[in-house]
Amino acid sequence: MFSVNEKVLFENGQEGYVSRIRDMLKIEYGESPKASVVTFGCQQNVSDSEHLKGILFSLGYSITDNLEEADFIIYNTCAVREHAQDRVYGNIGKVKGYKKKKPNLIAAVCGCMAQQEIVAEKIKKSYPYIDIVFGTQVSHRLPEFIYKRLSGSKRIFELSLPNEPIVEDVPVLRDGKFKGWLPIMNGCNNFCTYCIVPYVRGRERSREPQKILDEAKAMIEAGYKEITLLGQNVNSYGKGCEHGVTFAKLLRMINDIEGDFVIRFMTSHPKDCTEELLETIRDCKKVSRHLHLPFQSGSSRILKLMNRYYDRETYLSLIKKAKELIPDVSLTSDIIVGFPGETYEDFKETLSLVKEVEFSSLFTFIYSPRNNTPAASMPDIISRKEKGKWFDELLRLQEEIAEKNIEKYIGKTYRVICDDFGSSEGYMSGHTNGTAVVEFKADEEMLGRFVDIKINSYEGVFKGEIIN
Repeated sequence: MFSVNEKVLFENGQEGYVSRIRDMLKIEYGESPKASVVTFGCQQNVSDSEHLKGILFSLGYSITDNLEEADFIIYNTCAVREHAQDRVYGNIGKVKGYKKKKPNLIAAVCGCMAQQEIVAEKIKKSYPYIDIVFGTQVSHRLPEFIYKRLSGSKRIFELSLPNEPIVEDVPVLRDGKFKGWLPIMNGCNNFCTYCIVPYVRGRERSREPQKILDEAKAMIEAGYKEITLLGQNVNSYGKGCEHGVTFAKLLRMINDIEGDFVIRFMTSHPKDCTEELLETIRDCKKVSRHLHLPFQSGSSRILKLMNRYYDRETYLSLIKKAKELIPDVSLTSDIIVGFPGETYEDFKETLSLVKEVEFSSLFTFIYSPRNNTPAASMPDIISRKEKGKWFDELLRLQEEIAEKNIEKYIGKTYRVICDDFGSSEGYMSGHTNGTAVVEFKADEEMLGRFVDIKINSYEGVFKGEIIN
């Protein structure tokens, strides 16, 4: 259909494809082809999708949420839990119908799920209408893949995991106007026995500090008021790098940038959460007093089986230090219920840890086995039904703690960003340091601004008033 010198394109990198693809798209689809990016999973995937949109936009696509009008659809997938994978298969199954209406539609699957060979093979055999499948570390090559498909190439499968430095300067089209994601690293070296991430994201690779600072400055100049730093384990940022910048140092460097904004980050591993980091949160006015610190299980025996590198006592000691240094810290965490080999006695240790710490909120999950992880082959004799009972018990406990903690918020003032509309007309909402949502009367033009809110009551959600 089209003919271009592949050697020239390769030598010029992905930039060499852009102008040629624009011309090809005009011939194939008309002046304004449309693309949809469907995202599953974590905030890292959301950020990755923003870069995919940036690439597609640079190629000449306009972005749409309407899959039926799209000329290119890409599914950015998650492999962390079975339910997420099932949702992906259900969604890509609809592509067959879309292609009947639009024979020239190109469909792609990428991300963590696509990185697994067993998944790629299933797509190859069972979903012949998917044109492009690629893994987590080659998304910057999307122009190359689209060019080859438009040029008449057969279906493209690229799952290489080179563990090379992060590719910089990839175009980005952000979803939010005043709250944005800023990736600082990718991959993971921890190999928790239940987790697929190191196998699909590769080993830890940190971005250069100056690149991060430049992107942060650009976001602030563009009007972003909240920047969330992302990584599978942000606490280990900079390990093994010549620049010698730790995560704590990086936070201070971003904090020193001129402007009125808030810094958040996720996710933190307890084994790498240092006193230096806690002191940085305490000292830096722009860093949110929120620490998401997954402990996964309150049982030291189970933590060892999980390969988490800490025990119950170490974790509680870390929490104690965090509360001492940052009295107003908001603590949240992740918990896995029903890990292979876990007994009810082990689970009760999780309950007791939750009671002792009194987290602001929890993200709780029943264990989901992932293929090719060590935990998937561990004996697991507790039924799903019994695990469900434990799960419900944990939820009830956290609800009791949340209800008890309501009074801690009443009468206090928080600086929040007006980031969404409230439950009724004339109201907006914002988040405190942690995950608490407060609603207040405000005009629509306040969206994206900082305001001081005094919390007056709780009616299913906190209610407050602007006092500045």
